[in-house]
Amino acid sequence: MRVLLLVNPFASSVTARSRVVIQKALSADHEVTLAETNRRGHATRLAQNAAVSGMDVVVTLGGDGTLNEAANGLAGSHCALAALPGGSTNVFARTIGLPNDPIEATGQLLDALDGGHIERVGLGTVNGRYFLFHVGMGFDAAVVAQVERRSQLKRYAGHPLFVYAGFATWIRHYDRTRPRFSVRHRGGAVVDDGYLCICLNTNPYTYLGNRPLHLAEEATLDRGLALVTLRTLAFGRTMRIIGSALLSGKHLRTSRDTDHQVDLDHVVVEGYGPFPYQVDGDHLGDTERLEIRHEPDILDLVVR
Repeated sequence: MRVLLLVNPFASSVTARSRVVIQKALSADHEVTLAETNRRGHATRLAQNAAVSGMDVVVTLGGDGTLNEAANGLAGSHCALAALPGGSTNVFARTIGLPNDPIEATGQLLDALDGGHIERVGLGTVNGRYFLFHVGMGFDAAVVAQVERRSQLKRYAGHPLFVYAGFATWIRHYDRTRPRFSVRHRGGAVVDDGYLCICLNTNPYTYLGNRPLHLAEEATLDRGLALVTLRTLAFGRTMRIIGSALLSGKHLRTSRDTDHQVDLDHVVVEGYGPFPYQVDGDHLGDTERLEIRHEPDILDLVVR
């Protein structure tokens, strides 16, 4: 196969050694071209060029942001996307069953390529941008913004940085005194008191160390989107919901403090003024309206 190895050299877990080892391993049975990203959006353009030039697979070595950009370059084409974990959390790679070590994951990737394990999967879109696993709105995105302000620490602090950012955002960086947006479903149902909202294409939402945070087990690559909206940020009630997500998720699905919807193909989130949002872990600023859709069978994905 013709393979583009797309590397983000600034990603938290990417080292010169791992890059060389992975390139040599892929080159044993495939024609490999190496490309490095150097700015936001670069991976999208490189992936688009790979598809146009007849590459069979784009293998990303980087974090979830690099993977998202590559997916946006490949969606709708027949050039497949393959993930290798190179970031601090690697939500999507772990969700599809890959180990969190990039060299170990390369062995499984090679087996998948040899076995032709490529599936056509669905993605979500938010205001026209594709997402692989989730969109976070409100408080969740404000936490991501705080993490990105300390991006130089991600390589070393990792998950503790996210925990710190969560508490810092709670205390100082997010207005918890009022709802920030409404959520409108295709059938006309409206949730008018949203403080935090997560739209998921896969589950889990993220990982805390090795513990997955389950928000919607129904969110899979072959079904519609799931949506979880928190209708409060009262400390005790919110902590109970988070605790539920670390376990079975039963309380999260049944609590009066949440709205839990599955198999969605369209939803609109309208703000009471600007609210922050993030896509696959990348903070994209503030907006007043998001239109989210499900796009089935849009991306070829290398799976285990």
